[in-house]
Amino acid sequence: MTKYVPARDPFCIAITESTQVGEARRAATSLAHAVGFDEVLSGQVAIVVTELANNIVRHARSGEVVLRSVSDASDQKATSLEVLALDRGPGIANLGQAFIDGFSTGSTPGTGLGAVKRLAADADIFSEPGKGTVVWARFAPRTVKPANSLLQHSVVCLPKPGEEACGDAWAVESDSSGRSLVIVADGLGHGVQAAAAAGLAIRTFRENMHRGSAQIIEVVHAALRSTRGAAVAVIELFHDKREIVFTGVGNISAQVVTGAISRSMVSHNGTAGVEARRIQSFTYAWPAESLLVVHSDGLASQWNLAQHPGLRFKHPSLIAAVLYRDCRRQRDDVTVLIARDAVS
Repeated sequence: MTKYVPARDPFCIAITESTQVGEARRAATSLAHAVGFDEVLSGQVAIVVTELANNIVRHARSGEVVLRSVSDASDQKATSLEVLALDRGPGIANLGQAFIDGFSTGSTPGTGLGAVKRLAADADIFSEPGKGTVVWARFAPRTVKPANSLLQHSVVCLPKPGEEACGDAWAVESDSSGRSLVIVADGLGHGVQAAAAAGLAIRTFRENMHRGSAQIIEVVHAALRSTRGAAVAVIELFHDKREIVFTGVGNISAQVVTGAISRSMVSHNGTAGVEARRIQSFTYAWPAESLLVVHSDGLASQWNLAQHPGLRFKHPSLIAAVLYRDCRRQRDDVTVLIARDAVS
């Protein structure tokens, strides 16, 4: 029996005052039940989301809570849940103390961040004085282990404010040959029709993963002719050769970040399904300890990880969340995907 996952997955709840804390808690409980969590684990998710949302209200005055289900299996069935809490508040001066139960910078019991670390399967935090804080937590039943992938990756993928359907879509897969594949698709415009085009691009990608990136783009271009079209990028990462092969049509941006150096990849003009005059692959080096950053045009291109010391060493969820928080455009759907070699 297939689990029902709500249409509003991911959820993004703006937190500007205390009544929205309850909204975030209810959304978290709903998604936890949809993924298949029992009452105990669903309750733990609700506790953490409540604490994080309350912290935003108390210390930052405004921010967001983002919730999404995650597939840890090859059948794409959602088995875990991720929570992100984002703000542009004063930041946390002493992160080590903040994760200790009983520590508080305000008048509360101070169990918020301690509860995150204690109740979540995995958690991480990034905070900068005067710039804000991002907290990430992952929840899963004890029997569920993270997928055995060659890439550690995460994504923030959200619709334009006011839209239910997201016109962006993405996927990350690895095969037995030591190759990982990434796709990001941005349906033309936004709303239901854009979501249909992007979704078809992802399904076509999964049906043709045995092909190279240029061939996949060609097949996607043909498949999307019945839709309004999409900007699409497909990336192959060859882990043994330390190479990336990139093929893009339209304005999907991708960069390899190695230390303080970023290298952008070339995408040709066009729209898959409408007009793609040239489909061409480009090969780039994939040095050890590099980050792959891929995003749709819902994110401004002026981001710079060097402005956030230490961020590139954090979990990909935190990197994606900081870029989303600081560089998103409100007028479009947005996808920010971060990937690096999986930790062995």
